[in-house]
Amino acid sequence: MNFLNKKIKTPLPKGHKKLLHAWAFYDWANSVYSLVISSAVFPIFYGALTIIKENDKVISNTVNFLGFEFKNDALISYVTALAFLVVSVLSPLLSGIADYTGNKKIFMRFFNYLGALSCVGLFWFSLDFLWFGLLCYFLALIGFWGSIVFYNSYLPDIAYPEQQDKVSAQGFSLGYIGSVILLVICLILILFYETFGFSSADFPTRFSFVLTGIWWIGFSQYTYYYLPKGNPRDNENKHQLFNGFLELKKIYQEIKQNILLHRYLIAFFTYSMAVQTIMLIATYFGVEEINWGETDSTIGLIVSVLLIQLIAIVGATYTAKASEKFGNIQTLIAVNFIWILICFYAFFISTPLEFYITAGFVGLVMGGIQSLSRSTYSKFIPTHTKDTTSYFSFYDVSEKIGIVIGMFTYGFISQVTGSIRYSILFFITFFGLGIILLFRSLKIKN
Repeated sequence: MNFLNKKIKTPLPKGHKKLLHAWAFYDWANSVYSLVISSAVFPIFYGALTIIKENDKVISNTVNFLGFEFKNDALISYVTALAFLVVSVLSPLLSGIADYTGNKKIFMRFFNYLGALSCVGLFWFSLDFLWFGLLCYFLALIGFWGSIVFYNSYLPDIAYPEQQDKVSAQGFSLGYIGSVILLVICLILILFYETFGFSSADFPTRFSFVLTGIWWIGFSQYTYYYLPKGNPRDNENKHQLFNGFLELKKIYQEIKQNILLHRYLIAFFTYSMAVQTIMLIATYFGVEEINWGETDSTIGLIVSVLLIQLIAIVGATYTAKASEKFGNIQTLIAVNFIWILICFYAFFISTPLEFYITAGFVGLVMGGIQSLSRSTYSKFIPTHTKDTTSYFSFYDVSEKIGIVIGMFTYGFISQVTGSIRYSILFFITFFGLGIILLFRSLKIKN
């Protein structure tokens, strides 16, 4: 690639098309983690290892870990929640340090590589060494979301307010396209394993995790080539470790004084708790709650995930257009209401066709609510703010703590009731609260 052999003498100016595209392209690189590891191949792989079925009925779905018996999906939800808790504690500290040192790119790259190499480590996931597999899953999640903290914080640095909705949606769209391409490649390897000389689908399934890590590191180089290091802060104590906490306290006080930003952040925390948890457990729901009958559940689940990704491209684009016409907050209220309708429907589904219909509607609103939430927050940050990483750490911490609560609640409900289905009632409640809180933000904005 020629661009790797050239040196840029001066950074590209804010708003430059090439800079915006390079930033958005990181979604192409990292979204393979979300699709292959979080949503599609790994959940199915994990279910196949930990669930015993007979005549399409679950006979056993418990695993032994550290001397305790866990329901398989409850265990993975607890590990997921713990990883998000670590990210929520680390990100404010690291983002504050990155702002003072003026090199947020090195932090983004570190977490990128940690996550990608941990994906490769999932190749050796097994029940005999469950601790190692869960550790790789744990570190991959930390790597992905840790890099996202710094990736999101670049948005107000590289794009003007009038560009942010569009470039944010472009990032999500590129992510969906890139991740679908890799998932299709993995699906071909898994379904036609004999054609490629494999004795079973196990090796190509595990190799999918290796491909995810390679893809993530490889394509991220284009982003790193064009992104600036960051904006250094003039502070005599900038090399002190605890400046990150001091910065966190300062930004917290600023957010409290900005009523619109404060109210929006609370609303985002509430509905994001449901959105992110649904995205993380959707495939596990399909594995355990849908009666696939004669349909191959692996094919059915991956088709559902592909459907979500493809429709999400359209959803993200049209949500951005709706926000231009009706306003960001108004559009977010409408999208949250659609999520409530989806949850009501999902509570009663049991057939593959119903699951596909649900997946289609989830895709329609999933990309839109993510991209619009990110760009809306970016717009509410005070103009001429240099320490955007610290501001975005609050955004990300809100999201992560919400996921911690959501995943622990989901795991607890699953462990106690034996069914994921009842978690949906929890999601409906928080989408409803999100709508109420968004209306409060709208009153301030108007």
